Amino acid sequence: MDRLFIFFQHIVPQHLLSRCTGFLAALRQPEWLKNWVIQRFIQHFNVDMSEAQEPDHTRYACFNEFFTRPLREGARPLADADILCPADGAISQSGDIANGLLFQAKGRYFSAADLLGGDEARAAQFQGGQFATIYLSPKDYHRVHMPVAGRLAGTCYIPGQLFSVNAVTAENVDRLFARNERLVCYFDTEHGPMAMILVGAMVVAGIETVWSGQVAPPPKCPVSVDYQQLPQPVTLGKGDEMGRFMLGSTVILLFPQGVMRFDERYIAGAATRMGEALGSYQ
Repeated sequence: MDRLFIFFQHIVPQHLLSRCTGFLAALRQPEWLKNWVIQRFIQHFNVDMSEAQEPDHTRYACFNEFFTRPLREGARPLADADILCPADGAISQSGDIANGLLFQAKGRYFSAADLLGGDEARAAQFQGGQFATIYLSPKDYHRVHMPVAGRLAGTCYIPGQLFSVNAVTAENVDRLFARNERLVCYFDTEHGPMAMILVGAMVVAGIETVWSGQVAPPPKCPVSVDYQQLPQPVTLGKGDEMGRFMLGSTVILLFPQGVMRFDERYIAGAATRMGEALGSYQ
């Protein structure tokens, strides 16, 4: 079954399927169908609507609005910690960036340079540092928040494929996260640079940021923006929302060498909740 699942992903028109899903997820009519789809989704994935700012699923104008629902105030209190979890989900992998490589799964690795779209200079900033890959499942809260305070230095949208990003695919597709469509966000923090990579996936209809709105899908070419040259800087505090996914995907964090260490409980498979303590500065 795993082989069939991977084979299917290679042969289907990934982008067409994802964009069609995005179109359907934005439909507001017929209202009865929209409400039925959302209700079935809640039941199938056991979504906890008591945490939502609006717990009544019929009040959402479309599926996308439901999927990116904000949480009620106090649902995710921020821990008194140096570095916070940026999203609800589970740790796919975390650890050291050794020899410029990040561990993917079962003997598979990918390079930081490939992940960052071939930017060797940026990748060098994280050589010997730490990374964390967080997978957001369909039931999770799908807004992504800042693990630390930072000023946006630049972004790079990198076109790519749209493989699923679950455990089966991670174990069977080489360089998965360096092949998929993604948005790389670089921040300057009080402890040096930090990168947050929002990775697209099969049926993910789009990636949004709080400063520019929908980023993916744009024209299928790399798009880089230098935010250091703009008159109004984009500065976000620890715990502030920075982006969201239209359907589930993955967030990857990169930190420089000697800056931080992860809490020992965050091993592969460990659950994460936005706002919990992820790590501390060294």
